[in-house]
Amino acid sequence: MKRLILFALLTVAAWTLQAQPAGFVQVKGTRFYRDNKPYYFLGTNLWYGCMLGQDGEVGDRPRLIRELDHLKKLGIDNLRIMGASEGLGYSGQIQPAIQPQPGVLDESLLVGLDFLLAEMARRDMQAVVFLNNYWEWSGGMSQYMSWVTGEQYPSPMDPQFGYWGLMKTSGRFYNSEPANALFRDYLKRLINRRNSVNGRLYREDPTIMAWQLANEPRPYPEDVDRPRHLKAFAVWIDETAAFIKSLDPHHLVSTGNEGLKGSLESESCYLESHASPHIDYVTFHLWVLNWSWFDPLQPEKTWHGAREKALAYVHQHIAYAEQLGKPTTLEEFGIPRDGHAYSPSAKTYCRDLYYEALFAAMYESAKGGSALAGSNFWGWGGEGAAADTETFTWKKGDDYTGDPPQEPQGRNSVFSSDRSTLKILQTYAGKMKSLQKRK
Repeated sequence: MKRLILFALLTVAAWTLQAQPAGFVQVKGTRFYRDNKPYYFLGTNLWYGCMLGQDGEVGDRPRLIRELDHLKKLGIDNLRIMGASEGLGYSGQIQPAIQPQPGVLDESLLVGLDFLLAEMARRDMQAVVFLNNYWEWSGGMSQYMSWVTGEQYPSPMDPQFGYWGLMKTSGRFYNSEPANALFRDYLKRLINRRNSVNGRLYREDPTIMAWQLANEPRPYPEDVDRPRHLKAFAVWIDETAAFIKSLDPHHLVSTGNEGLKGSLESESCYLESHASPHIDYVTFHLWVLNWSWFDPLQPEKTWHGAREKALAYVHQHIAYAEQLGKPTTLEEFGIPRDGHAYSPSAKTYCRDLYYEALFAAMYESAKGGSALAGSNFWGWGGEGAAADTETFTWKKGDDYTGDPPQEPQGRNSVFSSDRSTLKILQTYAGKMKSLQKRK
């Protein structure tokens, strides 16, 4: 592995002597640049894009095209998308998977990803592609561990495992060489893939802004021997990012980490993980419901406190990025509809207040020259709708919304019919783009 890192360093050093290819996003100090102009954005999560992009009845290319056109019209042209999913399917997992079995890839889904990237290129959109997942909804780290150990997949829906069973299994991934060997094999195949739609090699495609190591990677969640677990996490980030750079020196690499909440509340862990020279920018996520800061059934009691905590979390992580000398993006945040309802017809009064507060704070921070460079709200539901209007759960064959399959469909989704929310998004997308005119 040390020789691998040395090779990556030499590769990156050689690349920096060459001109950056046209259209690629790059980092200079605490800012993104594209074609030597500042790059700021208000984006979204469209993780299911490759699912829609499949050909034939299994996909929905007309819907995907409509969704991309709608987003572009709003000024939302930076999309965080899923570039990997694993396993044959357990409760709470999306299906089908890109890699249903070790080393076996579903070409139809990869063609779906090809189609998505090609359509994004036609609209001058940028993609952040996450390559693994700490959580169960796309298989992820626990699936890799199940493959190499033969143990049962630790579905949190199964009482014998629960939430902590999944957390601990995914946390063991960082020290498993066999699991990471499978993962690196997938990385090589994906990054070296040639797009079947437009003929571009992925590693040469400026539509891709960044490769992301995983969706919300976290250290192993145990207090016993905690320093060793935190170190293993930071080492995995550094070595995996170096491996990606050895395959593809042109694209940015990020972690997908949530910030302090995804670092066992360890400031040193968060800073060390993102200090790697192979990590180009810093990420953080913000979930006021999941972290028990906000209760949608008691908004009058919890809204103001949640707002203050959320804004403080944003500014705290902007300060961390400035300490590291790198740009940062808030790439996941959401809040339920009023009354914790899931239907697209439910009101979004609290969500609109929340979005307005966050987008205004981020815009003013970026305008003032901070390290905040962009955001991706979670998530775009667009035309999607839950098939089960009683429980709002997802099952194979249902519409894709912005919510992953283990969560109620509609909880955090922004739908095409949410006019008041869309107005806020369009306003602040324009404001963030206005910063690109600065020198």
